[in-house]
Amino acid sequence: MEKKKLNNIKKIALAVIVIIVVSGATIAFLVYQRFLAPSVTSAQAYLYIPTGSNFEDLMENLGKNDIVKDTSKFRWAAEKKDYPLKVKAGKYKLHENMNNRTLINLLNAGFQEPVKLQFQNIRLKENFASFLATELEPDSSAFIALLNNDSLARKYGFNHENFFSMFVPNTYEFFWNTSTGAFVERMNKEYNTFWNEERKSKAKALHLSPIEVSNLASIVKGEALHVDEMPKIAGLYINRLKKGMLLQADPTVIFANQDFSIRRVLNKHLKTDSPYNTYIYKGLPPGPIMMPSIASIDAVLNFQEHSFIYMCAKDDFSGYHNFANTMAEHLVNARKFQKALDNRNIKR
Repeated sequence: MEKKKLNNIKKIALAVIVIIVVSGATIAFLVYQRFLAPSVTSAQAYLYIPTGSNFEDLMENLGKNDIVKDTSKFRWAAEKKDYPLKVKAGKYKLHENMNNRTLINLLNAGFQEPVKLQFQNIRLKENFASFLATELEPDSSAFIALLNNDSLARKYGFNHENFFSMFVPNTYEFFWNTSTGAFVERMNKEYNTFWNEERKSKAKALHLSPIEVSNLASIVKGEALHVDEMPKIAGLYINRLKKGMLLQADPTVIFANQDFSIRRVLNKHLKTDSPYNTYIYKGLPPGPIMMPSIASIDAVLNFQEHSFIYMCAKDDFSGYHNFANTMAEHLVNARKFQKALDNRNIKR
């Protein structure tokens, strides 16, 4: 009897052990599936969490963009790690088969992937606003409102017409969810770093402010297809400024007409009444006609000294120019170029 009772106890104990082992294995498997099993798909390279998003917004985002294989498992894991109340906006780098634990740790810590913001060769503020909206969270309307904000521009020593020159083209790192206010503050710091004492001293020697240097640099950039010719072109315009002559820069006429398809500036274009038309108004225009490059700014500050006051594009369409001291010499060069345009049937 005792032996039978002992056997029953052993059987019960064994059954309990089996149940515990099976239950433990089941729990371990479930935990593994929810925490450690591959979860992230290859559908998206990045997860974007917009500013103001809550956990339910994130869950909708994960499902709609097919970012994780099983949103219910992600939700379970997130709740276990107390993540739902800690959602942080940003751009997060995803790796295929990343598990939920790794993804939640990444999001919880706010370890964003920085955006490498590289810009140059931008013509208009509208183009810049559109570009920024493709790289950062705010939309283009928010950025154009910033660029046209006269009171904000004055805070930094500019106005809405020359504010564009504060944004020195280069490569910068930003977080995707950077606000427009934080963006402009950072760019002002970069501008002040760029305009070091050496550059300011060279501008002062030219009797130009940094803003005026940038305005002139935008014209130089508009004229030059080749960086190595920029100092020579800059020298020509500085000569004209010193003599009190009209700059008569074709890129300013094109800007004044707001027709960037013009390849041949005609008399009708020269008559457009605009403060940006340097065939009509003496001195520098009120703002840059495009975003000046660092090369064009430094070309103005380190201009080539010469006596030229006229230039015309070479008739070989190399992008270089013929320079002249007198109107007679200039007219010879101009006729050559006009003939080359006629030969190529370029009428406008």
